[in-house]
Amino acid sequence: MPEAKSEEKKSLHWSEQIAQEIIEKKSEPYVVSGGLTTSGPTHLGTVCEFLFPQAIVDALHYAGKKAKFYFVADIADSFDGVPAVFEGYADQLAPHLGKPLFCVPDPTGKSASFGEHFLADAKAAMERLGAKPQIVRANELYSSGAFDGYARLFLSQEEKVRQIVARTSLRESLPQWWSPIMPTCEKCGKNATTRVLSHKGEEYEYACDRDVKYARGCGHSGKARLSDHLYKLTWRLHWPAWQDHFGTSAEGGGVDHFTRGGSRDTLEAVFREIFKKEPPIGYKFGFILFEGKKYSKSKGTGMGVAELMELLPPEVMKYMLLKPDLQENVDIVPTGEKLLRTIEDFEKALSLLQSGKLDSLSRADRKRALAARLASESDSASRGWKTPFLDLILYRSLQLGWGEIAKKTGDALSVQKLSPYIEEWEKKNFIPEDYAFRYKPQKAKGAARSFFAALQPGMDALAIHNLAFSTAKQSGTPPAKLFEECYQALLGKPKGPKLGKLIEAIGIERVKKDVL
Repeated sequence: MPEAKSEEKKSLHWSEQIAQEIIEKKSEPYVVSGGLTTSGPTHLGTVCEFLFPQAIVDALHYAGKKAKFYFVADIADSFDGVPAVFEGYADQLAPHLGKPLFCVPDPTGKSASFGEHFLADAKAAMERLGAKPQIVRANELYSSGAFDGYARLFLSQEEKVRQIVARTSLRESLPQWWSPIMPTCEKCGKNATTRVLSHKGEEYEYACDRDVKYARGCGHSGKARLSDHLYKLTWRLHWPAWQDHFGTSAEGGGVDHFTRGGSRDTLEAVFREIFKKEPPIGYKFGFILFEGKKYSKSKGTGMGVAELMELLPPEVMKYMLLKPDLQENVDIVPTGEKLLRTIEDFEKALSLLQSGKLDSLSRADRKRALAARLASESDSASRGWKTPFLDLILYRSLQLGWGEIAKKTGDALSVQKLSPYIEEWEKKNFIPEDYAFRYKPQKAKGAARSFFAALQPGMDALAIHNLAFSTAKQSGTPPAKLFEECYQALLGKPKGPKLGKLIEAIGIERVKKDVL
């Protein structure tokens, strides 16, 4: 029986596997949480922080269960570096290094703070990609007193907490200045350069005299109370605290958090040894790479989501991230050929989903179909499109306007949806080489002439394709040579798009008139 259950689990999409584990181990209504420090532009690496939890929530909803999704905008985190996109404001921002992100001004003046500026960027991506979390700002949690009880608990058991953090982070001991809380200096406003000198009950004394890589303490010493809410829990305590606060059933994180000695180890120990509870279910996901390198908000490594969204419909972007196994690294290589393969894969997966025969599909195809369902959930009223993306590129290469293409395909909706992306491909030279052509007909020679002469009105792309092979066989011509002769006659070059589709798009009668 266990073996049968294991086999059944292998056919599930990873979101279904995690949802199933939540249903088996936790109580309804379920809570899935996530979070993100908005310290730079949103890219595919950060998209996973809200896209993956949303997929699990959707899987729970498909299973008929109630589930909430809380997303923590961690803008109480310290500002530790100027991102590449703001290099022009480096001098203006430098004095604010070490302060909480919500206290750093937005140099563009568009938002209330630096943290809010990039939170707006993340929210726009969430909206485009169909993620619908309840967004909670970390600074508002602190100012409301939501973490005061946790701070009291950690400070009252400081030595035990210190030992847990040291042990689970694989360190012999923590620095003498380490404390469960990071006070905010009342003089300079930094929280990265402070340390607790002493504490008793609600009160604590602190000094702002630490130097970190990106900021120096101002030297001020002061006193405060937890009820002043001028502190932040250190990360390894902050993370379990928010999950306990929300009653989280499951929350994931990148591989780095789940490696031995990572913050997930600390979270589990804090839940069991301090909270006296079982921790939420954890799941780890692989890295999103850009041309083999890890995405970086600060260094500007990787194409931003906004830029990629100009090239790909949101469903395809989601599918690209949701289809692989959760722990698999995904390498994004933004070339026309690579993106086109992803689009075609999505189109095929969507057709598998729309067949309505999920239970009869192979394990791999079922997972692809479910990834397509999750990817198109926000657009369920008009999932995908009818005319293939590549066909529309072909028609454009034939110098046709969008109105003509809509008439030719009888599919104005697909043209309306996909034309902005294809125009962006044209602007950025993303059109694959085989489709970057002009129709330059010339008189056909050799076996190609026999092939064109045998074309009959009404033949579709497949029939044309089959005719090419039968003509090659009858004439004793290698198929590769026949195809080259046909492309030379039609395009003036040895290669091109699929021959059957090309001739169908141009029109058989027109082709015969032009090349015979």
